[in-house]
Amino acid sequence: MMRFEFMIGILVYLVVINIAAFIMYGIDKKRAASGRWRISEATLLGIAFAGGSIGALLGMRCFRHKTRHWKFRILVPLFLLLHVAVVWIMVI
Repeated sequence: MMRFEFMIGILVYLVVINIAAFIMYGIDKKRAASGRWRISEATLLGIAFAGGSIGALLGMRCFRHKTRHWKFRILVPLFLLLHVAVVWIMVI
């Protein structure tokens, strides 16, 4: 039973952090277009690394944001692969 509760907790965490990542990429794109203060690249990559890689990738695609920066084009998909591997190991 505890394993099930743990997995539900992980799922809730991943949903919340991916929604937050998606929103952060959208906010940063809007601020970039209006010339206002921006969210740092370290913060955007950090939330992707912390579990928000799907939200970050969707934000990059939907908002066409950070798609030319090599750090984002390489690291965010690598973070996603890492997250998939960790979840796979946890499930088996």
